[in-house]
Amino acid sequence: MYLKEEHQIFRKSLRKFLEKEAYPFYGQWEEDRMIPRSFWTKMGEQGYLCPDLDEEYGGSGVDWGFSVVINEELERVGSGLVGIGLHNDIVVPYINSYGTKEQKQRWLPKCATGELITAIAMTEPGTGSDLANIQTTAIPDGDHYIVNGQKTFITNGVQSDLIVVACKTDPKANPKHKGVSLLVVERDTPGFTRGRKLDKVGLHCQDTAELIFEDCRVPRENLLGEEGKGFLYLMEKLQQERLVVAIAAQVAAEVMLKLTMDYVKSREAFGKPVSKFQNTQFKIAEMATDIEMGRAFLDSLIDCHIAGQDIVTKVSMAKWKLTEMAKNIAAECMQLHGGYGYMEEYEIARRYRDIPVASIYAGTNEIMKTIIAKNLGL
Repeated sequence: MYLKEEHQIFRKSLRKFLEKEAYPFYGQWEEDRMIPRSFWTKMGEQGYLCPDLDEEYGGSGVDWGFSVVINEELERVGSGLVGIGLHNDIVVPYINSYGTKEQKQRWLPKCATGELITAIAMTEPGTGSDLANIQTTAIPDGDHYIVNGQKTFITNGVQSDLIVVACKTDPKANPKHKGVSLLVVERDTPGFTRGRKLDKVGLHCQDTAELIFEDCRVPRENLLGEEGKGFLYLMEKLQQERLVVAIAAQVAAEVMLKLTMDYVKSREAFGKPVSKFQNTQFKIAEMATDIEMGRAFLDSLIDCHIAGQDIVTKVSMAKWKLTEMAKNIAAECMQLHGGYGYMEEYEIARRYRDIPVASIYAGTNEIMKTIIAKNLGL
């Protein structure tokens, strides 16, 4: 099991920090539709951002188990904190794995303090899971690239200072995916603007936006890794991204079950607690079993991932299965709350809104099944 005593000590201190700095304000952040930057810098000061980076770049040089603990505890507060996990475990690893020494020294220390917030821009208005068909171009021009195109549904889209943009440096490449490269676009780059801040069904405090590039001049030294290798880099990193989504879904399911068990024990109908009805007991037994199986599968995958194994097929299974499970549990738990479950003052209402998108982002669950089928040799 990947969790050792030091992880448990770390979890306790993180939980204490969040009880002081996050839980009391989360409702306000939801109303404001934004997590304040001050929360990011507080996370950074305490070492809760990018802990697996080497110490020379501002991290603590610890194993990925610490990142798992951070993702779990942030999800317990609320799903809207997903942008921090994206920064720690999805975007920063691209810079850390494929960046030059100079790029790493320039960006990573500030990513670890929370001074720089990151985003990754893959999705476009006309292209979601089909990454080889992105239309955003980055045409070489002297010591710059000229970037044109649009991205949408970008997590941390409003607040981000560094954005890893998937674009076509060779629009005529055949096969198409060989034309994809990754460019890092900085906040004040000329020709880069943010479109609308998107109004979502859930994840209200998480800023999601459109990004627009109009003759945007990005210096060549902001190319991440090699030209034309972008698609391969994306594929290499998707295992961890999908694992992060599976972790969040599992924790959300665990939280929802606990909320509901507390509620049905305290709520009375027909002269006895709702928890005494057989229907309630059966529903809770089913959910508890699904959650227990999900946790066992997930923990085994985290172990394998930390050990550096290629577990793309199983992670795809976990991503689709656990996000579907969490959606089902949200619906069952809301039902067991009765009319109160539909009221905003009860946390289950927010959880019910927040969880569905987990089956869509980081590759839809339909794409997960396609990957599984392909890897099974079908």
